[in-house]
Amino acid sequence: MNKMRNEPVTDKAIEISGLRKTYAATKRAPAKEALRGVDLTVPRGSIFGLLGPNGAGKSTLINILAGLVTKTAGQVQIWGFDQDKNPRQSRAAIGIMPQEPNLDPFFTPRGSLDVQAGLYGVPRAQRRTDELLELTGLTDKANAYARSLSGGMRRRLLLGKALVHSPQILVLDEPTAGVDIELRNQLWENVRRLNDEGMTIILTTHYLEEAEQMCDQIAIINHGAVIANDTTQNLLGQLDAKTLVITPDTAAELPALPASITGAKRDNGTLAFTYKTSQTRADDVLDVLRAAGIGIKDVRTEDPDLEDVFLDLTRD
Repeated sequence: MNKMRNEPVTDKAIEISGLRKTYAATKRAPAKEALRGVDLTVPRGSIFGLLGPNGAGKSTLINILAGLVTKTAGQVQIWGFDQDKNPRQSRAAIGIMPQEPNLDPFFTPRGSLDVQAGLYGVPRAQRRTDELLELTGLTDKANAYARSLSGGMRRRLLLGKALVHSPQILVLDEPTAGVDIELRNQLWENVRRLNDEGMTIILTTHYLEEAEQMCDQIAIINHGAVIANDTTQNLLGQLDAKTLVITPDTAAELPALPASITGAKRDNGTLAFTYKTSQTRADDVLDVLRAAGIGIKDVRTEDPDLEDVFLDLTRD
């Protein structure tokens, strides 16, 4: 990747303060406050997750970063450039891979990349069309009409279009929604390579396991406000809970449990007991099993995952 140019000295890829967006009332819907004073900083060089339920405000936030939606109030700095004072530089610093394919069916991948580069004012001699075709695995489809491409190929072309102007920041909006495992793995391999080369990645996804594996830091937005923003490991450590999974030596039902322990019998016959580590010890669970006469063939523990944290924080 080309190294960054004309960049101010900053360790923040994106800095947002007091960001608000209110959509005006229409005949069909009342006014809606989509963003309610969002403060958010994305560290330079990170893979940053932006998570939230449907309608939480993620798309509005991304569209403001892309310059497609006008904010109601607040300040947005992209790679150190104020979006209001330096709109051209701030837009040049960011590339967006949208969730929905927006490709002209009569353009080829090569043509699409060249046109997109032209829209960003990239001189022909500096265009990286062949490099991006190779990166996205579309070299052999370079001259095929976009309408003939598979859904996965169209997704890859969207990634190429987002990179034509060598942005410092890449936003991936639900990039793996509805794609197969092979394409998902290819995409993440490319994303890790770009990040290793210095690019900041912002990811929105409903696949929370994916975010847990990929992201250094995660912000969770709900009802237009940021309700959590921390490293992935710190978020995972927020829940004071652990699950003890017991494989009984013979088929067994759940025993009577104290209020501090919840239990479930899983389809494979194992018994899962969840408890707060600050209130209950694993030995307390084992005591319940011994009292019920349940023998233990195997035992293992499960820590909370990002889905548990997400559900706990967004539960109304």
